[in-house]
Amino acid sequence: MAEIAQVVELGHAGSAAQARERFTQLWERLGPRGDPLHRCALAHHAADVQEDPAEELRWDLRALAAADELTDERAQEHHHSLAVAGFYPSLHLNLADVHRRLGDPGRARDHLARAEQAVDALADDGYGRMIKQGIARCAGRLAGRER
Repeated sequence: MAEIAQVVELGHAGSAAQARERFTQLWERLGPRGDPLHRCALAHHAADVQEDPAEELRWDLRALAAADELTDERAQEHHHSLAVAGFYPSLHLNLADVHRRLGDPGRARDHLARAEQAVDALADDGYGRMIKQGIARCAGRLAGRER
């Protein structure tokens, strides 16, 4: 997780290309059967630094698949407050948005509905409000109110 966090910071510092390369290297080390917590976190953040929406979708789907394998017990080994249910609003929001940008409003609406259904798992804090605002923005864009 520390290595993943370092690469996230690299992306935030404006080195997206370098972050993409490092995420790919980490993914190759983990492998498709690696720890689902690590795969979920890595893929979720790797999607954020992709230039190509199709590649972003590929990473977002990897993150969702890893979350589906993750247990609360494993997540809580990393931090006692984590519950897998809290991962899904963001994962589905990201999938909704990338499907929208790829011109697939049907899949976008499906994932947006899943994000909305899962949002009650989030606390009423800064993170929870950010995800709820993202869901509202994505819904607005899907409805054609924003570009």
